[in-house]
Amino acid sequence: MGYKVLALDLDGTLTNSEKVITPRTKAALQEAARRGVCIVLASGRPTVGILPLARELELEKYGGCILSYNGGKIIACRSGRTLVQYAFPPDLIEPVCTFSRYWNVVPLTYDASGIITEQADSPYVQEEARINRIPVRQVKDLPAEIRYPIHKLLLTGDPADMPHVEELMQQEFAGKLSIYRSQPFFIETMPLHVEKAASLELLLRGMGLTAKDLMACGDGWNDLPMIRFAGLGVAMGNAQAPVRAAADCLTADNDHDGVGLAVERYILQEGN
Repeated sequence: MGYKVLALDLDGTLTNSEKVITPRTKAALQEAARRGVCIVLASGRPTVGILPLARELELEKYGGCILSYNGGKIIACRSGRTLVQYAFPPDLIEPVCTFSRYWNVVPLTYDASGIITEQADSPYVQEEARINRIPVRQVKDLPAEIRYPIHKLLLTGDPADMPHVEELMQQEFAGKLSIYRSQPFFIETMPLHVEKAASLELLLRGMGLTAKDLMACGDGWNDLPMIRFAGLGVAMGNAQAPVRAAADCLTADNDHDGVGLAVERYILQEGN
């Protein structure tokens, strides 16, 4: 069938190990966009960290969208209009930061120019800065610094500790926040019920479409909801085991044009 919307995770999916879109994948995506497919870059990254990839794919020309903060915000690339937006509960910022400090993980969030955190020298904070190509600003007291609406707090820490920390967070903030790991060293904390699939459902509804019109590609734990939700859920060859198990099909890994091959097969060939 002809998929009208294509949702793509970024890190480990759209981009390769060097955080670059490969030529074959880029060509396939631009051809899909020319045929009228709405491309949605769906990531836990902040909006500022997704914009360069959206520009590279010329989504402002073709009419794609940016889904940032793991579903906390969706903007239309052509108009710049905000289509979906959720704010992190202000009364939970201090408790999440306190929890993080106790379990020796480092919380961070974002301002207009980049990352703000209490430990700028953390290797995992630096990795988030590298991924998004944005600066880091160290502050003494993160909750005191947040005087504006935010969309998520990202917890960063040793991959060996994060499964246990995530489990404890799920217990501590049950019924209050949405909590997912996006990388072995990242835990995403968002407003309750916010995740990629829920925001994609709102976007599709606004377009007069349903999940059957959606193809989604992903690799990480936070991609599971949209992989299960989509009419066609595609797991990358490098995907986590639960993502592979939930997907309708498997493509190559992100270093071997996995997204490009899937688009060629399920969108471009189907459209001929």
